[in-house]
Amino acid sequence: MHRVLVLADGSESSDRAVKALIRNLAEFRETPDVHLMNVQHPFPGTVHVARDQSAEAHRQAGLDAMKSAHRLLDEAGIQYTDHVCVGDVAAVVAEYVDQNPVDQIVMGTHGRSAAMTLLLGSTAREVIRLVDVPVLLVK
Repeated sequence: MHRVLVLADGSESSDRAVKALIRNLAEFRETPDVHLMNVQHPFPGTVHVARDQSAEAHRQAGLDAMKSAHRLLDEAGIQYTDHVCVGDVAAVVAEYVDQNPVDQIVMGTHGRSAAMTLLLGSTAREVIRLVDVPVLLVK
């Protein structure tokens, strides 16, 4: 079965990527195994919270960020698996791809941190650089 990793952060660009996946389902022989991923930024070093509280806060923020992707996929009748991770987006995606069979990544070109992206470099560009699987960028 074709496994697709979709990066979802609740941005318009992310939602367009989910919609593109839904539109392109006819290109697959069978419905792909869809994995939604949201990557949360770690808390700054000066924030001291219990590990359990930190993990739960990240998990809830990630699930909240994926609500629109959930809604779109649910309306299309597509099953999916959620992954909420913490760290640098491109590094987390690359590690996931190294450890799991992924046939394609689908992501928007600009996420919620677009202003930060201008300063730090393009997350999409970094994902493409780090992975060896096709990446569909949706504008």
